[in-house]
Amino acid sequence: MTRDTKSASEVGQRSLCYHGQARDFVDLHEQVETSVNLLDSLESFLSTFQKDLSSVSGQISELQERSKDIDNRLKSRRRIEKPLSSLLSDLAIPPSLAITILDTDVGEPWIATITDLERRLDLLKVRSRVKAARDIGDLAEGLRIVVRVSFVVYSLMFVQYLIKAATKLRTFFLALLQPIRTSVTTNMQVMQTSVFVKYRALYAFLQRQAPNVAGEVQKAYTSTARAYYETGFRRYIRSLGWIKARTSEKSDLIILGNRDNGGPYLDQDRLAYAKMDGPSVILAYMADDKTHEEPIEAILRSLFLVLMDNATAEYAFVAAFFSSQSFAPPPAMETNSALYSPTATLLSPDFGFDDRRSNAGSEIGMQISRPFSGNGHKPRDMTARPGLMDKAERAPLDAIWKQILDPVLEYCKTFVTTVLEPMPPAVPLLTMIRLTEAVITEVQKRDCPPLENFLFTMRLQLWPAFQKIMSEHNDALKKLAEGRTTSYFSRATSTTDASVADVCSRYVVMFNSFVILTDQEEETMIFSNLLRLRQELTKLITCHTENINDDVAKATKQSAMYEVLLQGLNKGIHSSTHPKSQKEIAYWAEKEEEARRRIVSIAQSRRIGKR
Repeated sequence: MTRDTKSASEVGQRSLCYHGQARDFVDLHEQVETSVNLLDSLESFLSTFQKDLSSVSGQISELQERSKDIDNRLKSRRRIEKPLSSLLSDLAIPPSLAITILDTDVGEPWIATITDLERRLDLLKVRSRVKAARDIGDLAEGLRIVVRVSFVVYSLMFVQYLIKAATKLRTFFLALLQPIRTSVTTNMQVMQTSVFVKYRALYAFLQRQAPNVAGEVQKAYTSTARAYYETGFRRYIRSLGWIKARTSEKSDLIILGNRDNGGPYLDQDRLAYAKMDGPSVILAYMADDKTHEEPIEAILRSLFLVLMDNATAEYAFVAAFFSSQSFAPPPAMETNSALYSPTATLLSPDFGFDDRRSNAGSEIGMQISRPFSGNGHKPRDMTARPGLMDKAERAPLDAIWKQILDPVLEYCKTFVTTVLEPMPPAVPLLTMIRLTEAVITEVQKRDCPPLENFLFTMRLQLWPAFQKIMSEHNDALKKLAEGRTTSYFSRATSTTDASVADVCSRYVVMFNSFVILTDQEEETMIFSNLLRLRQELTKLITCHTENINDDVAKATKQSAMYEVLLQGLNKGIHSSTHPKSQKEIAYWAEKEEEARRRIVSIAQSRRIGKR
């Protein structure tokens, strides 16, 4: 078989083979087309799914952002929940507070209630500074509107309760003054310490929240206290005036001493009136006894001690009660009894007295608290505030005090003027000056500047009178020594041994009295006058003995008079301690020694002459 025949046979076999598999190829072709169509459909589906998946991814991101925002808002609400709840709780008026203010009378329960009300009121006023109120700004506008409306409602409620409380407190304080207005026998200081001070927190509330009402209460108290003290002191000074009228003691010059009481003598009892812790004061009812008499210095002492006790106590009360106070509610309610001790001694001039305290008062029952201890005495510690105030803070308090006590000070000023008419003797006058200085020192301790200024004025009024009477003593002694006395002194020009000895005794009494009343070694007003008197007394003794022709008799007479002076000075209780007493004794001892030496010298000369 040829090569061509073989090739044709192979082609024929292949064709038969292909024809036999043609169906399979057709089926395969159809399957391929079906697969292609499926792939095209899957491609279209996957393309749509990708778009949908992108859309879902965006929605998920949006939901995540919304979730975060919701979570933040939830945290914000939870963060302000407690502060806001606490704020609203503080601002809300509890039923107990409302019932107390609206349905009860003012009393001790009001102290805590008013403190709570003012605390809530201050919280309402400063709400813009409260953190919870600031955080409200982060909330929705609706919530802010609700809170604003709530604050407005609370404000209106508080105004209502504030007006109601102020009205009741005004009526309460004015009612407290009624017993003082209706009867001057009401114990003023007991009312202050036991009633007014206990409710000081209520008045402080009025000062801060209702100043007009507080001013009305202050004016009412001022006018009431003014009338109370004016009436009391007018009656007391009138009683002292009756007693003074029974005491007819005028200033006799040193050359004309009163001999009714057996000659001059040192009266220690009268000198004791210069001290704070001296004898008891004069009580108003004593004036009813027409035989009762008191020395002029005892009368002035009673007036000044009564004035000091009542005026300083009133100033302490005014400073404690009417001073402006900022609101600072304590963690626990504190009582005002710490300021005014309820156990403080309250003395009435109508009650008994003991040796440890000096009493003062009048028929109206003005109360004094001046317990004495040791060498001095300490007043009731009403408050330590006045000493801590500056002038600006004290000024309104001083004005209130002056409005209350001005009539009293005028009465006292007038009475001091009558004390100097007629002019009292020098020793009682110096006793009154020392008393005034002691009272000033005590007033300084009690921290009452207005009264201190008044007493300074009184002291300045007494010192010129003292200088005047001492000048009169000196001039009279000088004229007597020079032998130029007139009928004004109702004495003859000549002097006698008895009259000169009497002048020496009165000088000794005056000197010892002045030394007892003077603690300071150098006091020009006192000892310069005594020095002038001593010089004139020395001249008087010399002039009196000039008419004696016998030199021995003259020296003997001078020695005898110097001895009278030395004996009197040595009896003085301050002679061994006070430098001025020692110098005075040394001066007259030297004079007496000179006289003795002259006696001895003259006697020796005469013996020699006889030889």
